[in-house]
Order: sequence, then structure tokens, then C-alpha cells
Amino acid sequence: MTPFWVRRPFLVVRDVFADRERPDLDALGRIEDPESFVWAVLPHAARTFSACIALLPTRAALPAAVAYLYCRMLDTYEDLVPDRADREESLRAFAGRLDVAASAGEIPPAPSIGATTAADARDRAHLLLVTRAHLVDQVFVTFDEPTRDVVRDLVRDMSEGMRWSSATFDAQGGVLRGEAQLATYCRHVLGNPVVFTVRLLRLGLGEPTVLSPAEREDAMRVGELVQLANVTRDIEKDLRRGVAYDDSLRGDLGPAATLGAAAAARVRTVRERMLRMALLRAPSYGRMIQSMRLRRFSLARASAVVMLLFTERYFRGCARRVGWPSWNGPDATAALLLRGFPATLSRGFTASVVSRVEREFVAAAGGSRP
Repeated sequence: MTPFWVRRPFLVVRDVFADRERPDLDALGRIEDPESFVWAVLPHAARTFSACIALLPTRAALPAAVAYLYCRMLDTYEDLVPDRADREESLRAFAGRLDVAASAGEIPPAPSIGATTAADARDRAHLLLVTRAHLVDQVFVTFDEPTRDVVRDLVRDMSEGMRWSSATFDAQGGVLRGEAQLATYCRHVLGNPVVFTVRLLRLGLGEPTVLSPAEREDAMRVGELVQLANVTRDIEKDLRRGVAYDDSLRGDLGPAATLGAAAAARVRTVRERMLRMALLRAPSYGRMIQSMRLRRFSLARASAVVMLLFTERYFRGCARRVGWPSWNGPDATAALLLRGFPATLSRGFTASVVSRVEREFVAAAGGSRP
């Protein structure tokens, strides 16, 4: 097997050119080597996260990739299993598989997903991932026990969070009510993975993996920041599938709903409110990086900077979408990746980039430029 540090540049370059809208499902279905499958399917499951995962230190990159794919499989049950009872049982059973592996040494098959309507090629790629979960499992069992524990904790937390979401949306007619519920949802979806990443990186450095309450809170607020990018991007798509993250959009739910002028105005108001909520979480990002306790030379810093720059690129566009003044920053994916590499060697460069983005975010949320 080629050492990961040799393969890393090829994975990053491949990520830049991956066609996420038209994944080659036949090619993915023919891969039989477990680790090759993990890296091949990752760009179609993780989108912008895949490059950040490939930039992580060697010891952390493959566990992070496996953990993300497990989370994507959970997302697939949440999105494509229509019956609430079946959905929640599938989420519970999927997480329980890894607990069985801890005692029996063998992972049971992933729950199957019955006949469903995949909305697009991305959904079909996610269904393929679930059917080939055994390949990801084969990589998981090669990790040492502390690493398996950290991955297992994430999958369990994600499963519990998704069951909360399933029950809440069902009880409330497909909507969330208020900022507190939205924040809870975002913490379940991406706050838990941020906590996982901090723990995984600490594990690789021989540091304690238990976060203080303040460190955990910063990680959760970073999760809110990043997940709100996904939420604000997909408001119209989610309405068509019967989900609204704001109660004011209840009347716009459903596949037959058409967004006329009044509905479009409601969506814009909600998107603007969520954008402001996200940007005000920015000051937690720098503190989250500090909580990783990274060494002077660290690819993890580059990964964190690249993730922040991808997130900033999205929010610049979102600001324009709601009619706010935008701000300058790199747009091309290659430029974003190149901006991150100096962070590998320089804590000062990292602090400068993070501080600039945080100032831009907070200023935009406050309605004034610095």
C-alpha cells in the first residue's frame, strides 16, 4: 500500500475535479478494495469536507473518512426512509452494529433501505454507499481500540440526534420551532462531528480526549455555523420534501408547493435570519482550533483553515442572495486549498486568516463593514 503522505496530493487534486453532480456509480460499484472504496466514494458523500479530511494528519485522515461515511449513511436513512418507525429503528440499529463489533468482533450488516425514490444522482450515490457499508466496516475494524471508541461515540451521538430530529419534525408537522430547536438540530448534525474531530486529533497527539465544557461549547457552535450553511442553501429543496427549519414556512411545505412572490419573500426573511445566526457563531472557530492543541507543524491547521474558507465562500454568496453587501475573498477551489497550506507551518498565519474571517462574519451580521 502506498504511504498516505504520498497519496494525499492525488486525493486533494482528484477532489478538485470530482463531478459530484454525476458520480460514476458503476465504477464505484466495482471497487472491491475497502480503503480504495472509502477514498473513491468520499467526494460524493462529503462534498467540500472531503478535501479537508484528506488534509488531516495521516493517523487521523482515514478514521475521519470512515466516520464521515458512517454519518452519511445515517443521513441516508433519515432522508430516504419515509416511515417514522422504520426510520428510527434503522438509525438505532445502524449505530448498534458498532457496539456489537466491540463485543463480538464482527459487524452485522447495515439495515437495508427498501424501495425508495432517489431524488437525484447524489441520493443514488448515498444509497450505493449504504449497500456497500461492509467495505467501510472492513476499514473500521483495522483501527486500534481507542480510535474505534471515538468513531463509535460519534455514530451513537449522531444516531440519537437524528432520532430526536425525526420525532420532533413528526410531532410538529415537518417544522422546527424557534432558534433553540434549530441550534439543537445543527448541533446534532455537525456539532457532534466537530467534537469528534477535536477528540480524534488529540488522540493522535497523545492528549486527553475529554473536552472541557467550554471547549465542547465552542465545538458545538462551530457545528452550528457550518450546518447553517447547508440549511440556508437548501431551504427551497427541503420545502419540497416536506421539511422546514422555521415555523413561518409551514404553509409552503410539500412537493406541489410553488414559491410565489409572497412565499419567496418569506424564504428570504428566514434565510437572512439564519445567515445572521450563523455568522454570529464565528468567534468560536479560533477557540476550537486552539482546543485541538496542535503541534508547530500540523496539517490539521491547514484542514481547519480550508474548511473555514469554504464556509466563508458560501456565506459570501448567501449574503448576496439576501441582498447584503458582500466582501472579498478567494472563490476558486484551487485557490482556497492553496490558501490553507501555509497554516501547516505557521500558527500566526492561521490566526490571521481566522481573525479576518471572524471579523467579516460578525461585521456582516451586524449590518456594517469594519
